[in-house]
Amino acid sequence: MIHSIASILLYAGGPINRFEIILFSLAAGGVILVAICWGIVEEWIERTRGRNWPTVSAVIDIVSVAFIEDDGIPSPKADLVDSHYKATLTYSYNNPEQQMGDYSRDFANEDDAKAWANSYKGENIKVHVDPRDPTRSVLRKEDL
Repeated sequence: MIHSIASILLYAGGPINRFEIILFSLAAGGVILVAICWGIVEEWIERTRGRNWPTVSAVIDIVSVAFIEDDGIPSPKADLVDSHYKATLTYSYNNPEQQMGDYSRDFANEDDAKAWANSYKGENIKVHVDPRDPTRSVLRKEDL
């Protein structure tokens, strides 16, 4: 990154003027704004996805916890800027054939992730199934 900025400055042929500083600041601000808005839109889609689909009964068959290593890229989720544990609930349902889906949640602590996941093992739940494609389903946070 520093090398890129240095090459731009050398290519420009002189010191940075006020206009260039303002232009660079606006560009950086625009990138940050887009990242924030993207995170908000993703969260909204996740909250509303499948809410009007019909529900069917499902059973949580498999629970797992995986360590997710920090890849150095800042996460749009402010609470997960470092490595974390992803707890996944895998459920099955019949509509009309047996289908599977999963739901994940991130945790900072492995014990918390395991405790949360294990508390749902074998539980009966309601999942929302896409009426146009019964292989697509959503387990919504409020249905747990």
